[in-house]
Amino acid sequence: MADEEEVAVYDEVEIEDMTFDETLQIYHYPCPCGDRFEIALFDLQDQATDIAVCPSCSLMIRVIYDVDDLHKPDSDPPAPEPAEQQVPIAA
Repeated sequence: MADEEEVAVYDEVEIEDMTFDETLQIYHYPCPCGDRFEIALFDLQDQATDIAVCPSCSLMIRVIYDVDDLHKPDSDPPAPEPAEQQVPIAA
């Protein structure tokens, strides 16, 4: 991100101080305006940006993080259980 223009940010916040929303796949942090700063997990994983924005005001924060510290799924999806097979019985 060295090629990008320097952005004026309200604050710098460690990823550990933010809350992760599992459903929306975003990190959020309270904004002084009463809303919250938001940044998508994908943007952080892709290292596309480290700036979280508040949708209600013009404030932005820089998220300090290491890619290894980002949220990971709790576990792999469970493997499907094998269907029970019916065994023919001779009468």
